[in-house]
Amino acid sequence: MKAIVLKKAGGVENLILKEIEKVNAKENEVIVEVKAISINPADAKIRSAEEAINTIYKNHNPVILGWDIAGTVVDKGEKANKFEIGDKVFGMVNFPEAGNAYAEFVASPETHLAKMPANISFEEAAASTLAALTALQVLQGKIKKDDRVLIHAGSGGVGHFAIQIAKSMGAYVISTSSSKNRDFILSLGADEHIDYRTQKFEELLTNIDFVIDTMGGEVLMNSLKVMRKGGTVISLPSPPPVIEKAQKIAGKNSTVSTLLVHPSGKDMETLAALLENGTLKAHVSKIFPFVDMALAHTEIESGRTVGKIVVTI
Repeated sequence: MKAIVLKKAGGVENLILKEIEKVNAKENEVIVEVKAISINPADAKIRSAEEAINTIYKNHNPVILGWDIAGTVVDKGEKANKFEIGDKVFGMVNFPEAGNAYAEFVASPETHLAKMPANISFEEAAASTLAALTALQVLQGKIKKDDRVLIHAGSGGVGHFAIQIAKSMGAYVISTSSSKNRDFILSLGADEHIDYRTQKFEELLTNIDFVIDTMGGEVLMNSLKVMRKGGTVISLPSPPPVIEKAQKIAGKNSTVSTLLVHPSGKDMETLAALLENGTLKAHVSKIFPFVDMALAHTEIESGRTVGKIVVTI
């Protein structure tokens, strides 16, 4: 089977297309013939960091990046009974270990996948995996109707899903982005937009119940200033020492934490229902063919992606 193999940590030139041995299914796994792959900023960061590769891949050889897939079930293990051969499925697979998504065929625990809604494409399905799961897992059970929710970088992968999911939960949503993405932010359902380049959200907002911080650093610290007493900030990129510092500043009545997304077929089924009824829609800004994986990585590293980038096989 064809796969994009990482020769060594470094630049995009180390992503090599080659033939490797086809994967086999363990007893609780299915084999998915991959049609589309979603590219995340984490993919590029891991590609360039030898320490991260050694931690995640350990003895895996070859190193194949990625976790987000959509495709068709073509084989399954003896105890895998959730799907039938021919089912179209999508999900974030094998995270945080080697996902091996950059390949024609991927072995995945059946519990990491859900059936694709009939009304979306493979490209839209692949886009609605890690980023959408993150948004869902950050928000579900944590906000309620009429909560004031601030979502930073709302035009990005996690952000654009978070806006839609928070609105579906009845929240009042405020989101930051550059002015060029204002209309996109509002089209997703946001009630207010703040241009982070010309406006200081910490001077404009008060009494925020819940913040999703996708930036960290100064954005996290300024987010503490706009929270109501007892509010919550979830900072996705911040390491434990920064979270601890922010928690001390916020005080014991408020909550500052982080979250590491995890694979969940149940949560994927929730996303599938939202996609099927039109409550949630993936915005795919660019689609690259498999042979142009290096260009997809270059694009995601630009930091200017609106929505998601997808690669098709």
